[in-house]
Amino acid sequence: MKEKKIYLTQEGYEELKSELDQLINVKRPENIQAIKEARALGDLSENADYDAAKNDQAEIEGRIKKIEKMLENVEIIEKAACDKVSLGTTVSIRYVDDEDETDEYKIVGSQEADPFQSKISNESPIARAIMNKKVGDIVDVESPNGVYQIEIIEIK
Repeated sequence: MKEKKIYLTQEGYEELKSELDQLINVKRPENIQAIKEARALGDLSENADYDAAKNDQAEIEGRIKKIEKMLENVEIIEKAACDKVSLGTTVSIRYVDDEDETDEYKIVGSQEADPFQSKISNESPIARAIMNKKVGDIVDVESPNGVYQIEIIEIK
């Protein structure tokens, strides 16, 4: 079965590689040391430090495997020409029903999405609606709360 492509900006790719490096070269050795120290305390059946260290080990190893799998299937989003909305572009939109409300979003892959930093997934309702559209286009966005319209004001 073919793995799903993971779309990342260059910045997101570097962050993932950095996290993987941190997990392998810092967290894993710290965890191994914590397990050794907990074992030295004796009886493992009632050793909370040992249990906690083993749980941490499972989380660390799970995250390492997940990141490695993502990096195997990554496709770096190349900054495209700014005449159409695409992965990697930053888009300013205006909500048609509310003339005063505008937002700016960077369209990224789902692994990199962070609404608190105005990064939305290419799989989100807004991104799906505006993909391949141009400045001035007004599009319908289907959301759980119903359909609303947005206008593309700027693409960078």
